[in-house]
Amino acid sequence: MFLAYLNVLKKRNFFLLWFSQIISQFGDRLTQMALIGLVYKVEPLSTLGMAKMMSLSIVPVFIVSPLAGVYVDRWDNRKTMAWSDFLRGIFILLIPIVFGLRKFILLVYLLIFLSFCVGRFFITAKMSLIPKLVEEKNIFMANSLVSTTAMSSTVLGWGLGGIIVERWGLFSAFVIDALTFFISAIAIYFIKIDIESYSKQIRELGKETLTKLKHSFFSDIKDGLHYIFRSPQARYASKIFFVLFSSLGAIFTVFVVFIQNTLSSITLDLGILSIGGSTGLLLGTLFYGRLGFHLNTKKVINMAMALFSLYLIFFVYFLKLYPSKIFAFVSCFLLGLIISPVEVAIRSIIHRDSQDKFLGRIFSSLEMLIHTSLLFFMFISSYLADKVFTPFTIIVGVGIIIFSFAIFSLFTYNG
Repeated sequence: MFLAYLNVLKKRNFFLLWFSQIISQFGDRLTQMALIGLVYKVEPLSTLGMAKMMSLSIVPVFIVSPLAGVYVDRWDNRKTMAWSDFLRGIFILLIPIVFGLRKFILLVYLLIFLSFCVGRFFITAKMSLIPKLVEEKNIFMANSLVSTTAMSSTVLGWGLGGIIVERWGLFSAFVIDALTFFISAIAIYFIKIDIESYSKQIRELGKETLTKLKHSFFSDIKDGLHYIFRSPQARYASKIFFVLFSSLGAIFTVFVVFIQNTLSSITLDLGILSIGGSTGLLLGTLFYGRLGFHLNTKKVINMAMALFSLYLIFFVYFLKLYPSKIFAFVSCFLLGLIISPVEVAIRSIIHRDSQDKFLGRIFSSLEMLIHTSLLFFMFISSYLADKVFTPFTIIVGVGIIIFSFAIFSLFTYNG
């Protein structure tokens, strides 16, 4: 099996794409860690400040993704990716320069927003380019390599990002971050691909076709939502997704501030804990992927959410009383391990029980639902944590809500 993956990587063009996405993915995580450090500089221990900053990475999903899907099909994917990473590098490099001029903080926010907008074109183009670089029989292995290494570079980006920001400072973090995008752009530039076979077809797409494609995105979202409401299985999956990502949104910023305050560091411990959580998530996903077929999917989902919420409450309560970095790391690993089956199981339900022709529309609708709920509850919980409650209280409250939902669902949905 290892030799088969190695043979795919021997393909020069795919290797350059694979290498560039590792570097680019690392840069994405380093960006997020640097932004956490930037928020701490501007608004120390402010959950609302953290929510405003993090929302800049989510809003482009609504604004840019529909257009990216349309325009990327009309452009050279290789050039789109190279320019996307080059522009991201420029925007990121400008951030520490502009940040030095305190009165231009709004311009910093604009640069961050633009970098994530451009990133949506990179993501879309990458998925479109893969089939053009490998033979059809190797598509599965190529996608597997991209997904696995993306998770690995994410873990590395969080960990090293925390160290870089805390030890070397924000300026160094943003400069290194920008370099990762420039390196990725150069690697993509050297990909050689014959696009003559489809470039003519791309050029012939006129304005009328483009308009139809734009409208079709929103029509697909509407069709997907209609199917979800009609299908009991898809409706169940959407409820779980909604609760899961609403909870994630509610917890994310307050958890960051809770860890900063409890362990007395800005990004270093956050990076280490992210490694623990991501590793647990990866191992749990692989383990469940091997055994999940033999288990009751809905019971697995509800039991995982119930156990996750109980351990989350225990974790923050114990850590508040006895701040231990080792305990925090082990706990984050366990939390990732416990919750890992949920997304795999939900997607399996949709794949198994939905009509093939609706799958794209269902997942597009779910993506919009996920990001809407995540963004909304992130701001609600952040405001409450800043103005009314403490981050600890918010996390415990969300844990109780998840547990109550999971237990109710466990006795309601038996299929």
